[in-house]
Amino acid sequence: MEKSSFAVFFFSFCFFLTSTALAQSRMSTSLPYSIPDQQIQPLVKLVDARFQKALEKRLRQNPRWSELITRKKMAVGLVDISNPAKVKYARVNGPVMMYAASLPKLAILLAANQALEDGVLIATPEINHDMRIMISKSNNAAATRMIDRIGMERIQAVLKDPRYQLYDRERGGGLWIGRRYSKQSKRIPEPILGLSHAATVTQVCRFYYLLAMGKLVSRERCSEMLESLRDPEINHKFVNSLHEIVPDATLYRKSGTWQNWHSDSVLVWGPNWRRYIVVGLIEAPDGEQILRDLIPAVEEVLKLNQLTISKK
Repeated sequence: MEKSSFAVFFFSFCFFLTSTALAQSRMSTSLPYSIPDQQIQPLVKLVDARFQKALEKRLRQNPRWSELITRKKMAVGLVDISNPAKVKYARVNGPVMMYAASLPKLAILLAANQALEDGVLIATPEINHDMRIMISKSNNAAATRMIDRIGMERIQAVLKDPRYQLYDRERGGGLWIGRRYSKQSKRIPEPILGLSHAATVTQVCRFYYLLAMGKLVSRERCSEMLESLRDPEINHKFVNSLHEIVPDATLYRKSGTWQNWHSDSVLVWGPNWRRYIVVGLIEAPDGEQILRDLIPAVEEVLKLNQLTISKK
């Protein structure tokens, strides 16, 4: 073999080994990601034009969805986190705030972990149990006990904390808890629309994004919050479809339902490209079925995104 041919073979082989090692490293990565702070960009700056266009086009293909989107009765957020160095975000009606029922229990989970970190709340088996079942089973009594332990004002302060800005009045609002999950409770509605339990897909996507990056409270607290969100015990909406499509994926999820308001949010952690965040807020009688049908639709967008990447 001539020296030039050997050199080409040698460098090609080295490239193959390096690529394989990187692929294996990527597959073995766990949550939360370990990313230097300087490499983590605000999610709102990670909107990808092609990804955005693909999401809008796919959603508008369904006449029913298109009607709801136009009337601002349907909002969807999608974040591709398969490559933490090249996160892509797309959204439809991202800043549109809607009633979200139990989905904002995410805010209680965050505020509880902030209180534990600050020493305001002391962990006990009862507290750990309540945090788990208020998420996995959406138990209202457990959520109410957690609100009473933390305090409504403290929860709202955490949501507006400059470190998180999960409720930002200047950007359409966001996650909000303004009432205990019990029939007779004092209301402290959010100041824009007067909702007791509110969300926008942008802010819920930000919650999961910051969680995946280890940037809510601390990396250790993020791991604990992920455990609370892991393996949901209510098999409907997003989870029903995901169990059929990708049964081996790990799901981190919180949903909400009240009358015609249907909401769901999940961080999907599967093999290869199936690592993403999707959030849906629907105000419609058929909202539960729409959320089920949304999963295969967003997966089409994600697959198209991967094909685009592979061609570059």
